[in-house]
Amino acid sequence: MTTEQTERYVWSTVQDAPVRELFPGIRLHSLWKGGDGAKAYVLQMEPNTSWQGIDVHEPGPEEVFVVSGVFNDGERDYPAGTFIHAPAGSSHIPQTTTGCTLFLFYPEG
Repeated sequence: MTTEQTERYVWSTVQDAPVRELFPGIRLHSLWKGGDGAKAYVLQMEPNTSWQGIDVHEPGPEEVFVVSGVFNDGERDYPAGTFIHAPAGSSHIPQTTTGCTLFLFYPEG
């Protein structure tokens, strides 16, 4: 992972972050991993893509910010600018018709 660090700050860019294709048209960029298991990612979903199966939030919660596009959790649409807190044990089927970019944070890993 390409990250920079000073005494107090750690930063990376989406362009330089390691990327992994989770499913066709769905890419995960790893931005940061903390020593306590916390993680930060950017997820990019191309138009008309869907998670294959159910995404269960374990062991902890998932925090989502819709950066661009419209994200759908299988029940409702969330436009750009929306923040979503998914508690531990909750689940959904991530999908989009328009395409979207999400910032994901896992405070407990």
